[in-house]
Amino acid sequence: MSLLDSLKDVLNQYGNSSTQNTANATAHFDQVSQAAPPNVIAEGLAAVFHSDQTPAFSNIVGNLFSQSNGEQKAGLLNQLLASVGPSALSQLAGGGALASLLGGATTSVTPEQANQISPEVVQQIANHAEKNDPSIIDKASSFYAQHPTLIKTLGGAALSIALAKVAERQKAA
Repeated sequence: MSLLDSLKDVLNQYGNSSTQNTANATAHFDQVSQAAPPNVIAEGLAAVFHSDQTPAFSNIVGNLFSQSNGEQKAGLLNQLLASVGPSALSQLAGGGALASLLGGATTSVTPEQANQISPEVVQQIANHAEKNDPSIIDKASSFYAQHPTLIKTLGGAALSIALAKVAERQKAA
């Protein structure tokens, strides 16, 4: 019996998409994120990013960025920048600030540099990245699956969507 099997009762609460248990979603997500492998959590997050019941991907990423520590910010920015490429930065409002911060180099963003970037600029970069590389959603989902405490800042409705996806996957297994 897998750890997720032991959470069957919890996941069953999210298996019916017509009902959402947002009141307990944070506690349930905490339980599930401790038991599930990161790729399962990433699938749940991808469902949140794709959902028409949540803000746009770029808005969610901007929000998560604002809640992140320097290392998390740098990790996300490096994912986004790999998808947009350095030449695209100059086309974005606020991207010039990031380009000048990096000194025009294509090196990785450090936590110190990431702390100087506003969530609004990250939101613009995420929007551009999504248009140019739709796989960025899966990459961001995998990245954030490594940070379940940060994911909990999304709130009950978003966590319910993630848990519903995990429940769906568990039923199929």
